[in-house]
Amino acid sequence: MSTTFHEIDLEVEPSISRIEGRSQWQLTWRRLRTDRVSMIALAVIVVMILLAILAPAVAALTGHPPNMAYPITGENAAGNPVGPFTNGFILGTDSTGRDLLVRILYGARISLFVGVVTTFIASVLGVAIGLMAGYFGGIIDTVLARFTDAVLAFPYVVLAIALAVVFGPSLTIIMIIITFFSWAGIARIVRGQTLSIKEKEYIEAARSLGAGPFRIMFFDILPNLLAPVLVVATLYIPQAVVFEATLSFLGLGVQPPTASWGNMLADASNFYTVAWWYVVFPAVALLITTLAFNLLGDGIRDAMDPRTERLLAARRLRRKNRKRKGAGSGGIAGTGPGPDYPDPVRIGQTP
Repeated sequence: MSTTFHEIDLEVEPSISRIEGRSQWQLTWRRLRTDRVSMIALAVIVVMILLAILAPAVAALTGHPPNMAYPITGENAAGNPVGPFTNGFILGTDSTGRDLLVRILYGARISLFVGVVTTFIASVLGVAIGLMAGYFGGIIDTVLARFTDAVLAFPYVVLAIALAVVFGPSLTIIMIIITFFSWAGIARIVRGQTLSIKEKEYIEAARSLGAGPFRIMFFDILPNLLAPVLVVATLYIPQAVVFEATLSFLGLGVQPPTASWGNMLADASNFYTVAWWYVVFPAVALLITTLAFNLLGDGIRDAMDPRTERLLAARRLRRKNRKRKGAGSGGIAGTGPGPDYPDPVRIGQTP
C-alpha cells in the first residue's frame, strides 16, 4: 500500500512543480499578444518612434536639412512643389522647396514629444488629485471634484486663443494647455476607483495596523490604479497629438519654420490642387499615428478585462474544432459523428 502511495506521489509531483502563478501584468501581456491588431499597432508605434529619433540621420543621408529650401531642384518652372521621387526628394517638396520626408519626420518628433510628455504630466497630476479626493473625502473631495468638473466643462479652444494672444503662440503654451485639460479626466477615473478600493478589507487591516493615509494611498491603493490609468493614458496620447496638430493648424501652436504636422497641413491647404502629396503624406502620418495609439489602447483595455480570458478560451476551442473538422471525415468535430466522436447509435449495429 505504501508503494502505491509513493508511486502516486511521483506521478503527481512533476505536474505540480510546473504550476506557476502569473501576475496581472503577465496575464495582460499574454492576452495582448494574441490580439493581432494590437500587435500591429504596437509595431507601427515603435517604427514611428524610431523614425522620429532617426530624423537627423535621415536628413544627413538625403543631404536635405529640415529648414533648407531648394528653389531650383525643389520647385518646378511654375514655382510649385515637385512630386515624389523627383530630383532626390522621396516624398516631394513643400511650398518653399524643402524636403517633405525630412520635415514629416521632424514633425513626428514634435507630435510624439508633446503627446507623451503632456500625457505623463497629466497622469501624475490626475492620479495625485484623484487619490486625495477619493481617499480623504469631505470638503477636500468636494472642492477637488468641483474644480475637476469646471476644467472638463471649460472650452479649451477659447483658452488656447487667449493664451496665444497674451503670451504668443509657442510649443510651451501648447503643452500647458494640453496638460491642463488632460489631467481632469484621469482624476475623475482615479477618484471613482479610490472610493471603491478604500472600503476593501485589506485597507481596513492596514489602517488598523497603524498605517498612515499617505502610505495607504501610495502603497496599497495606487498599485491597483495603474491598470486603468495606463489604459486612459494610452488613449490620451493620440488626443494630445491631434490637439497639437489642431492648434498648429490654426496658427496657435508651433510656428514656421519649425516642422509640425499641423502647420504643414495649414500651408498645404493652399497647394492641394497642384501638389496632392503635400496634403496626403502629412495627413497620413497623423492618421496612422493616432489610429495606432487608439487601437493599442483598446487592446490594452480588453487585455486587462478578466472576461477576455473566456473569450480567448472560446477562440482556441473554435480553432481546435476547425482543425478537427479538417482532419476528420464527417461532421463538425465536437458536434456530430466523426473519427474522434463516433455515433453511439451505430456502435452496436452489425453491418
